Amino acid sequence: MTVSAWIAALLLTGALADEAAPTSPLPAPAPTPSSAPPVPAASAATPDAIAPGVGSVQAETPEGARSEATGDQAPVQATAPAPAPTPVPPSTATPTPTSTSAATGAAADETDIVVKARHHAPPGDPLEAVNMKTFAVVQGLDKILVRPASKAYQRILPDPLRSGIRNVINNLREPVVFLNFLLQLKPGKAFETVGRFAINSTIGGAGLFDIARRKPFHLPRRPNGLGNTLGYYGVGPGPFFYLPIFGPTTLRDLIGDNLDRGVLPAAVGTPFDKPAYVLGIGSASSLDQRAEFDEKLEELHRGSDPYAQTRADYLRSRQAAIDALRGRRAAPPPVPVSPAANVPAPVTVAPVTGAADPVAPAGGAPSPAP
Repeated sequence: MTVSAWIAALLLTGALADEAAPTSPLPAPAPTPSSAPPVPAASAATPDAIAPGVGSVQAETPEGARSEATGDQAPVQATAPAPAPTPVPPSTATPTPTSTSAATGAAADETDIVVKARHHAPPGDPLEAVNMKTFAVVQGLDKILVRPASKAYQRILPDPLRSGIRNVINNLREPVVFLNFLLQLKPGKAFETVGRFAINSTIGGAGLFDIARRKPFHLPRRPNGLGNTLGYYGVGPGPFFYLPIFGPTTLRDLIGDNLDRGVLPAAVGTPFDKPAYVLGIGSASSLDQRAEFDEKLEELHRGSDPYAQTRADYLRSRQAAIDALRGRRAAPPPVPVSPAANVPAPVTVAPVTGAADPVAPAGGAPSPAP
């Protein structure tokens, strides 16, 4: 054989040997002291250890076992770590009540609308709030001043003297009573009033004694005034007032009373237009009325609502006086409801009997009570 044949046979034999024999991987280089530690992959778990040696690497598998690879390093299988739990911010929502009934009750407390009834003044008393305050002030003055003074007046002066003063005041009101009976087209009662005035002014000692109501005259006293005349012709009372000087009154009576008071000063003059006369007669009349009707006033003031009772009593008495003028029914005796001084003026309560009447307030209305 030639040299070239031997070379070819050797090459063929080596090639066949190479195909039959397994290929040995290159040994892995040994780590040097100065080399940096291997950086683990971002998504792979860090191996427990990398042992030095030729061609062998040990790594932890997901099941925790160790596998050994030779030759080319195969990728290490590892599961990605579980993502870190996202922190939950504290909830700002209102915790749900555990009790349905409690939630319903709380909602009802928050949503319920409380309706308070507003007090409205009665139709005939639009200034009720102001009138009630005035009434309270007058009651205070009556308790500490007027009532004790009226009791002293009643205790000091004997009954015959007080009755004589009352008769004089009533007799001074007869001219105005006469005029109002004429305005009401009642000439018979008008001339009876003239007869009373003439008899009492002469035989009765300037009105000190009421002789006209006795036998043989039988001329009873019939209080009257412009307030009655207006009511007789259908004028309504108007709003109710409680005034410090006049006590309970109405717009109609307030106008009528003031016009009645001006009759004597305008027709006669002196002494009826002098302040001393007005103050003296008015004070005596008020004290006498307060003492005379003390029990009635105390009964009104002991009620649950003294102001309302006083108002109702005054309006009822005034209406009864006007009804008596119309012939419907007898009017009750007047009830005074004011301690204030009153100027002499005709009264408005008109009894239909011939019995003696207690003195009535000036201005044609029952005297206001404290």
